[in-house]
Amino acid sequence: MNITVFEVSNDERQELEHLSRTLPVTFRLVEGNLSEETLALAEGAEGVSTLGRSTLDRAMLERLKAMGVGYVSTRTIGVDHIDLAAAKELGLRVSHAAYPPEAVANFTIMLMLLVLRRYKPAMWRQQVNDYSLYGLMGRSMNKQTVGVVGTGSIGATVIRELSGFGCRILAYNLFECEELRPYATFVDLDTLYRESDIITFHVPYTPETSRMVNRESISRMKDGVILINTARGELMDIDAVTEAIETEKIGSLAMDVFEHEQGIYHADRKTDILKNKDMVYLRQFPNVVLTQHMAFYTEESIISMVDCGIQSLLDMKEGRPTRLEL
Repeated sequence: MNITVFEVSNDERQELEHLSRTLPVTFRLVEGNLSEETLALAEGAEGVSTLGRSTLDRAMLERLKAMGVGYVSTRTIGVDHIDLAAAKELGLRVSHAAYPPEAVANFTIMLMLLVLRRYKPAMWRQQVNDYSLYGLMGRSMNKQTVGVVGTGSIGATVIRELSGFGCRILAYNLFECEELRPYATFVDLDTLYRESDIITFHVPYTPETSRMVNRESISRMKDGVILINTARGELMDIDAVTEAIETEKIGSLAMDVFEHEQGIYHADRKTDILKNKDMVYLRQFPNVVLTQHMAFYTEESIISMVDCGIQSLLDMKEGRPTRLEL
């Protein structure tokens, strides 16, 4: 199978080389995004694979279809950069990726600990040889009530891993999971908001979850609540969140994702002027930790994402079932 792989990063090349030796595939590897300027590099390909920076809207999908491409994969879990309805109308089959939930779950708990122990201002002080302790008193995880919104594979793993800290865990999901009952108490969202000291979000970005963290929902949370988001930036009404940081309604905020992060995260922008004003403003608060969409970024995850992106293309072409097809 001829496959053009776009957005190839250096950390993917070793696994792609391995797959080229073990699977019936021929690759054309492209570092850049799939765009009008690079589209010609998909000529002769039966399938294409991208990451999240390539926008596969109807126009792009139509061009791919006209070129003879029948299969598309994204080496990401999220698919909001692909017009799935258009793909279905055009007869293009699309798949996404999966990776072990431990990567994001571990990172989520790390963010909780960073803000609980005030590591960001402590790190700032060390840069100027200030080793004082005033203002750095933290809180113990085992004394917290942690609310987990969404108990899919990542949320469930967060719950299991958190249980070792001895904290009280509340969970909210559309469907309650019996396997998690030994670790968490399932409650409605109002109760979770009202009783949680820390709230972490593990739901996909959908019309229903868009801006679910807003002025109204924040008003139902505890004063000084800690919010963690390693899911999607679009879950947050950033104006409401910023206002709540300024008024100290939110005690701490840690986010690995940010709305309109495209073109900033995963790129070297140190000599540029960043145009995401909300991001630039929020990151200056000592109680706000922003990381560059890296919770997934482990060796195990990269291998899994590459494998999923290529194997699913082969499976779709050969008529084999794949749980990754959308």
